[in-house]
Amino acid sequence: MIHYNCDMCGKSLVPEEDDRYVVKIEIYAACDSMEVDDDEGLIDDFEEEDEEDEEDEEEVDNIDPEEMDGVEYKTFRYDLCSKCHSRYMQDPLSINSIRRGRFSEN
Repeated sequence: MIHYNCDMCGKSLVPEEDDRYVVKIEIYAACDSMEVDDDEGLIDDFEEEDEEDEEDEEEVDNIDPEEMDGVEYKTFRYDLCSKCHSRYMQDPLSINSIRRGRFSEN
């Protein structure tokens, strides 16, 4: 039997009794360079790009992540209970928690 724990609060999750949510985070460098010179031949360019993109995706799918020297790519997977899932959905990047700060009164 597979045993799950909430990765935020540590609560034990029983598959038949508790709701379990999976959060997957994928981090990689953005490629923002897309050049379009003119409107003529635009459809042809997109069709060629689609074919190239499909070939590129196939190549990327076949690459072992450990072999990607210099390329920053990382995935994370977390299991959450329903209470932590609700909290996560309200502030997925913990921005509000960071701003709040926890300083003692001196």
